[in-house]
Amino acid sequence: MAFTYMNSEVKSAGRILDLLEHLASCREPVTFSAIVGALGFPKSSAHALLQTLIARGHVVQDREGRYLLVEASRHGFPFRPSEEPLVARARPVMERLRDASGETVLLSTMNARGDIRRLAKCVSRQAVRYDVDLQSPIAAYCTATGRALLAFRSEDEIAAYLDRVSLLSYTGFTITDREALLALLAEVRGRGYAVNDQEFITGSTGIAAPVRDAGGGVVAAINLGTLTSRFRERESDLCRLVVEAAASLSAGEGRG
Repeated sequence: MAFTYMNSEVKSAGRILDLLEHLASCREPVTFSAIVGALGFPKSSAHALLQTLIARGHVVQDREGRYLLVEASRHGFPFRPSEEPLVARARPVMERLRDASGETVLLSTMNARGDIRRLAKCVSRQAVRYDVDLQSPIAAYCTATGRALLAFRSEDEIAAYLDRVSLLSYTGFTITDREALLALLAEVRGRGYAVNDQEFITGSTGIAAPVRDAGGGVVAAINLGTLTSRFRERESDLCRLVVEAAASLSAGEGRG
């Protein structure tokens, strides 16, 4: 009996690894029937394994019932409990923004210290495109995502963040003057979105807008990353699309 139990556990472990490997190879959400068809698992086993991965924060299921291995899990860290439902709601919004703009879209949050955590991305299908490792460092003061999140913190929180960080120049365009940054954050609050024009990476431009919860608090930011040359050609259109996507997700947050 002991041998049979151990063998059963190994079989289950093998199936979940097969499932993870299959999902890792899928860059787009995949249906349950497609998973069963590709792997040949019994439907009951496939469903149980998927629910386990969802519960552990490694897989999300969107509103259309499709499954996707979260980008975080590709790099070794699962979602926190509050992040999985946000990403599940955000995924179709991000896909629509990616398809409408042709550019890469990211979803990020910020902790109490002002550190940014990238949660998910939808990468552009264009041959030359913006992309980023979700775990790579990001500076809030000189990125669109960071400014879209930082701008809506309290004055004390913003001051504490600026006191703590070293305002380094990442490129020749990086703004490092404290008063200029405070003025930029006030501008973000006024117009509802932030722009990083080559301040973090030369040749790339980011646009980000805040995502709000039911109470109006900012809980995340949607960011569009593109080549600066393409941003110049479509600036007003891209900014509008980002603001509309953030508003759409915020409405979904309010309903949730």
